[in-house]
Parts: sequence; structure tokens; C-alpha cells
Amino acid sequence: ALYVLWIALASAGVFCLARRWLAGMSHARVGFLAWLLVLLVCAAVAEAVAWLMPVELVAGISHLDLLVRTLGIGAILAALILRYRYEYHLQRQQELAEDQARYLALQARIRPHFLFNSLNTVISLVPNQPEKAQQILHDLSDLFRASLGSEARSSTLVRELELTRQYIEVEKLRLGGRLRVKWDLDELPGLAAMPPLLLQPLVENAVYHGIEPAVEGGEVHIYGRLRRNLIVLSVSNSLPEEAGKRERRGNRMALENIRQRLRVFFGEEAGMHTGMVEDQYQVRIWFPRREAAA
Repeated sequence: ALYVLWIALASAGVFCLARRWLAGMSHARVGFLAWLLVLLVCAAVAEAVAWLMPVELVAGISHLDLLVRTLGIGAILAALILRYRYEYHLQRQQELAEDQARYLALQARIRPHFLFNSLNTVISLVPNQPEKAQQILHDLSDLFRASLGSEARSSTLVRELELTRQYIEVEKLRLGGRLRVKWDLDELPGLAAMPPLLLQPLVENAVYHGIEPAVEGGEVHIYGRLRRNLIVLSVSNSLPEEAGKRERRGNRMALENIRQRLRVFFGEEAGMHTGMVEDQYQVRIWFPRREAAA
């Protein structure tokens, strides 16, 4: 057992040293060279053992017999392990490709909601408030450039907060004093990575289903904290008196879409919870802090 452990540890060390040299080669070439490296390690360990301890005295076998046995067993085990690692790599690549495709499909599904809701906002203002509609169109150009002009899989927290602020300014032009927003953010890491269009749809959902139906409007509360290594964001909104009877098909945001994008992007470490907190409806999301790639 100790003999096998020496070979395993020596092989791992050789692989670490050769990793940069093997990078960029084809899978077949890497596998063959890795197999040869294991055989070289087996031969080196066998020679070292034969030199330190005469195997004829210890195990009753000749030097050549020890070398042949070590190389034979090492060749078979190395081939099996490398084959297993190759199959595992292919499976992981397939899973990543499927996750990427599912993520892009979910992302593509969320973008039209933002576009259609924004255009509906402008259309509602054109008959009676054309100047305000024109101002909103100017603001929307920046929003569309940020949200629709990039197909990036990842965004940053500071960018998503800015996009949400721009969206709120657009809605304030339409709703006026009926829309009140309270920000409660405490030293969040601005460069933390997150999926694009994650926070803004939650605020949009709060505006369309909580604030707009109420005659006197209401308040949207945006909260953010860093809890250990988890970023926690929540969006709460007051509810109209007849909440639940109102449903806007074109503007209803799919919370399940956001939940799935969080899961694809972060895995099991991220999540979302919805429900009533006192007299307000709250959507809370959390995800691990990860620095966005430069």
C-alpha cells in the first residue's frame, strides 16, 4: 500500500509540474502523454525502491520482475483512471453547455418583458403628455443600451443598481408622486458578479402590481446587505386594496424565471423567497459574493 501511495503522490506532483506544458494540447495527446508520465514515475519509483532495499531480500522477487510488475499494473490503472477522467470531463462539458443554453433562453425570455413594459409606458403618455413621453424615450435609450445591447452572461451589482435607478426615474415621470422609493443599501460590493436584469424586473413587478393599481400609489423598499459571504437583496411593496384581482399579462414578471437564472448562475448557494412581511409583499434573493471577471 505504501508503495502504491508513493507512485500516486509522485504522479500527482509530476502532473502539477507538467500542467502548463500540457495546456493547449488535444485531449488525445494529453491523455497519451499523461499515461507515459505515469509509466515514467512507476519506473523511477521501482528503481528507487530497488536501490534503497534489495527486493530479492525483502520480497523474494528479482529487480527486473519488480520493474515489469510495476509498469504493467501502473499502465493498466493509469489507463482506467485517465479514461474515467476523460468521460467525466465530457459529461461536465455537456452539463455546462446545457446550463449555458438554458440560461440564455431564460435571459432572452426576460428581455422582451422589459422592452414591452417600457414601450407601454411611453404609449400611455403620448396622447396627453407628449413632452414627458419624449423625455422618457431619451431615458429609455440608455436603458436599452445597457440591458438589450449586451449579450453578456454576467453583470455586476453596481451596474444592476444603476439600471434599476434609471428604470425608477422613468416610472416616476409616469406615476409622479404616487411612486415612492426607499433605498436601504449598506456597503454592498459593487463589483460582485450577478446575472443581468435580475433586480430591475423585481422592482418593475412591484410597481405594476403594487403601486400602479393603488389610487394613492405606494412605496417600494429596496434593501441590500452583505451577510458573511452572501449578498441579500429584497424588494418590498405596499399592496392595493383589491390585490389579487389585477393581472396584466404583458407586464407580469415571471419570478420563476429569476429563480432559475439564479440557480443556473450560482448553483445551490443562491435562492429566492416570496411572501408577505407585515402588510407588504416581499421578494428576497440571495447569492454568494463572487468578483466579476475583468
